[in-house]
Amino acid sequence: MENAAAGDPRPELGIGPDPHRPDASRTVTIRDVASAAGVAVSTVSRALSNPDRVNAATRERIARIAQDLNYVPSSQARALSSGRTLAVAILVPDVTNPFYFDIIRGTQNQLKAAGYTQLLVDTEESAEVEAEALHRLRRTCDGVVLVASRLDDAGVVDAAKRLPLVTINRDAPGVPSVIIDTPGSLRPALEHLASLGHRHIAYVAGPTSSWSNGVRLTVLRGLAQDTGLKLSIVGPFTPMTSSGAAAADAVLNSGASAALAFNDLIAIGMLQRFASRGVRIPDDLSLVGCDDVFGADFCNPPLTTISAPTEQAGRVAISMLLGRVAPGLGGTTRERAILPTHLTVRDSTGQREDPV
Repeated sequence: MENAAAGDPRPELGIGPDPHRPDASRTVTIRDVASAAGVAVSTVSRALSNPDRVNAATRERIARIAQDLNYVPSSQARALSSGRTLAVAILVPDVTNPFYFDIIRGTQNQLKAAGYTQLLVDTEESAEVEAEALHRLRRTCDGVVLVASRLDDAGVVDAAKRLPLVTINRDAPGVPSVIIDTPGSLRPALEHLASLGHRHIAYVAGPTSSWSNGVRLTVLRGLAQDTGLKLSIVGPFTPMTSSGAAAADAVLNSGASAALAFNDLIAIGMLQRFASRGVRIPDDLSLVGCDDVFGADFCNPPLTTISAPTEQAGRVAISMLLGRVAPGLGGTTRERAILPTHLTVRDSTGQREDPV
């Protein structure tokens, strides 16, 4: 048998080009990705532009194949030639807070699938740092996602006039937003504590500059009035574990038999302080956190908390932003998305031994 020409495959040995991998000399198309993944072109389009409409396994497989093939959507190629940056900035108050980890993962995965780069900025729980960062980013990115912004309404609205912007857990007039509905789980949390015999509950407040903290205060005061429960407000506290000791002492001074903390980090710090003071959780006092961050179920005792779909919030925010800055990638142009939460009951809440 004659040898094949130099560089040609040898079919008799089973060696040949991958039928699913396009020739490197030509541009990879969405049809190439669909062929390699064994799905319809429409499925690839949804997976890359509106991933919530595709199941996770298929979405991840398509994203991996698109990356392996170096697929660049035609709209991105046009963007590069038009001077767009193909970068999006994500601003968070504290990158060490695990609540933001899944949000950042969600935004990054969504941006990566769309061919965008993520720029992560820690605004240090400061409205001033946030405003300065927004000013610097005007020419270095195509859009911004503001997570739990500490700016006032005027600051957020002004920023949205200067560059495409979507907020997470921050509602400002006329600005697209993704809201994690933590307030919607406050009633179940109070009902849970009331069912255990608790009639005096303390709310451990977060920063005064936090929009979500303000909403929770309003909702809790209304619920306390409706249910006849006594509500004490302690704080405000910085949403960090190190705030837990002062928060725990304030709760004990309030005389409440149960507490609801602004976030899990404060609650975890409170658990540590209660242990050092010999306060038994939940025998002496019940504690509810918020966010269900990584480690909340590893506490001693495991923390009852309000669970939030944080990664989904990141994906939805990017879909809303890309719908404005890169319509060719699909996305969505809706102005508001509300994501439900739920109460996860663990061992940090229990029956009050001596109900009052």
